[in-house]
Amino acid sequence: MKEIGTRRMSWKQVLRQHAPLVLPAAHDALTARIIERAGFKAYQVGGFAVAAAMHAVPDLDLEHFGEKSAVARKIINASALPVLVDGDDGYGDAKNVTRTVREYETMGASAIFIEDQVAPKKCGHMAGKAVVETADMVHKVKAAAAARIAPDFFILGRTDAIEPNGLADALRRAEAYLKAGADGVYLEGPTTKKELKEIGKHFSGVPLAVSILEGGGKTPWVSPKELYALGFTMILYPTSLLFRIVRAAELAVSELKRGRRMAEGDAVDMESFKKIVEFDFWADIEKRFS
Repeated sequence: MKEIGTRRMSWKQVLRQHAPLVLPAAHDALTARIIERAGFKAYQVGGFAVAAAMHAVPDLDLEHFGEKSAVARKIINASALPVLVDGDDGYGDAKNVTRTVREYETMGASAIFIEDQVAPKKCGHMAGKAVVETADMVHKVKAAAAARIAPDFFILGRTDAIEPNGLADALRRAEAYLKAGADGVYLEGPTTKKELKEIGKHFSGVPLAVSILEGGGKTPWVSPKELYALGFTMILYPTSLLFRIVRAAELAVSELKRGRRMAEGDAVDMESFKKIVEFDFWADIEKRFS
């Protein structure tokens, strides 16, 4: 259990020491704890997984800052790792972006990304997206940079322009977001390795993110090592845990419905689970102070 007052390594520090950052998505507190125990150096709180876990709905702008931030607070509290939070489109204008950045930073997030989709936004690997004018997103990035309390709170400017407008426009937008004060850029939805190479070459030396949606995303699978060689320092995996967890749940309920006993090795046992939820820590407090 992390002690009160524990300070997370800043996003810039963890990037310097552990790039490429392989960032699985935590949709709840337990998942964040499991990610930390597995030895990852950082993780993300992604909107795709959170929307599914909260309400069993797709990532189609059906929930906003109030709902998502309440879940994010619980997730962040479960792990001492640096965490990147999905800020969607900032939930409105510069005022909303300012509130979003300040509240996430205050609750312990290390970094946030803000995207340039037109509301209602949707998952970055879905078709039919539209993006706001570059100038409108520039205002949001400037507001985000001005809103942060600590200078090491990391602002990642995301563009979804590849799908609706093409790669050239996405590259121009990302450049504008860096000039506006973003610490790094995130180009969503490249569809070929050639595009990945072009993005990496264009932003050589810049903190650069991309997402790989296993199980049906638009961006082809490229190993983290190869993506790092291309120039990507943050690699987001929004579906890798969620889809596996859903499949495990489907198999479990199927077996239970058939009256079959859980096979040894298919799940953790009680003692292993107690370690994950830090049973001994809480039992010791109960013993000492009851």
